[in-house]
Amino acid sequence: MHNYIEKLHWRYATKQFDPERKVSEEDLETLLEAIRLSASSYGLQPYEVIVIKDPEVKAKLKPAAFGQPQITDSSYLLVFAYNTNVDEKYLDEFIKTNSETRNQPLEAFDGLRDMIKNSVLTFSDEVKEVWASRQAYIAIGNLLSAAAELKIDTCPMEGFNPDEFDELLDLKSKHLKSVALTTIGYRSDKDQLKDAKKVRKSNEELFTII
Repeated sequence: MHNYIEKLHWRYATKQFDPERKVSEEDLETLLEAIRLSASSYGLQPYEVIVIKDPEVKAKLKPAAFGQPQITDSSYLLVFAYNTNVDEKYLDEFIKTNSETRNQPLEAFDGLRDMIKNSVLTFSDEVKEVWASRQAYIAIGNLLSAAAELKIDTCPMEGFNPDEFDELLDLKSKHLKSVALTTIGYRSDKDQLKDAKKVRKSNEELFTII
């Protein structure tokens, strides 16, 4: 655990990546699995992740991220997009997956189905989208920790135009809305923050023990 904390001290939101150093496909698959295994409300995972490797696509998206160099200099750009259509059909597919994965009849999940139907499916569209986007952020947190464990740099980003990203990636047709980005790669020696001490609240400021 001490080593894990050291890795969290090591990581930071990398602003300047080394475009010559590439994250391997094997490490990428590990990071994607960390995302897949992330916790979410009821296990519904109401989001998808678009993994962009193509330099031309990243270049097209860069202006919609205000020209930030991380978009094109990193090895991969991940776009986290929440699902805008979490409805009865989505719930049916979720219950079916539970049944098949755990080798139990559909009826075994009636209680779970009713719980979700009487909570999430009663949300207004606005509340449901806020809820779904929060689940995506949990996955981003898991990604950042997993990347730190592998000594791979990341930069979570909200500085982009979601509408432009959605249009360029045709997300609306898939009932998706982009909410946050994460770039993955290796820090450049020229990044001014690479040796900066991490600034966080003290334990006394952050935690209340009751």
